[in-house]
Amino acid sequence: MYEFTDDCRIGIPLIDEEHAHLFELINKAHEAADSEDADLHQVAETLLADLKDYANTHFKHEETYMQKIQDPELASQKQEHADFIAYMNATNLTRLDNVTIIPAFENLLKYLANWLFRHIIGSDTLIGQFESPFAFTSKYKTGIEMIDNEHKTLFEIIQDANDVIHAELLHDKYDEIMRILTKLQDYTKEHFHDEEVYMQEIGFPDFDKQKKAHTAFIEKLDGINLDDLDERQQDYLEDLISFLLNWLSVHILHMDKKIGEYAEQRRADKN
Repeated sequence: MYEFTDDCRIGIPLIDEEHAHLFELINKAHEAADSEDADLHQVAETLLADLKDYANTHFKHEETYMQKIQDPELASQKQEHADFIAYMNATNLTRLDNVTIIPAFENLLKYLANWLFRHIIGSDTLIGQFESPFAFTSKYKTGIEMIDNEHKTLFEIIQDANDVIHAELLHDKYDEIMRILTKLQDYTKEHFHDEEVYMQEIGFPDFDKQKKAHTAFIEKLDGINLDDLDERQQDYLEDLISFLLNWLSVHILHMDKKIGEYAEQRRADKN
């Protein structure tokens, strides 16, 4: 099952509600497929039809909102939406037999959930955000000095990576990019460890949710592979930086700040 967590909320009620419903459609298909007498051909056909219909409606709402606020990312969003619909239109599992459709259906659900998560974190969280994305501003502060300092360092490492990616005179960026990404991997793991120890010390009630989010992000970092990208390397790296930065921003705003709020309330209760 695929959970719509607080990390996926961008703070725009209509868009958040529609994102949650898209996850619900995927989970509904997952549940239907688990039934002993499930007809995967019918389940897949229904899922694709429902998703295409609802995704089209959602994309229209999202693009209308972005046009209204003159969001500079509108063109990029439209392309991503078009690519998703094109994939859906090209997907047809009805011709598969009862054996081969099982892994194909599982891969479809995984693809849809992963695409939706990546799109929300990597693109939708940019909606309405026109300030420099690398600035560690006061809105990100949790009030816990150790956590805030480590978050600031993570922003700086990601900015360093972004600077290298866009350095026009640096012809072979591979070694430098890998050095920075390795630094990011190591420091992120160190930060998550420190944060988790702190949460356990204060008895933070949402520790398990935080742990799950941390694990998913570490898996994303560990899965970075720049081999054999060739001419696609620049686009891949730009998408990667966008994802990393937006995940960090949303995670802090929707999850980590709750740690600070809980810690503050705990201190107040003791006084």
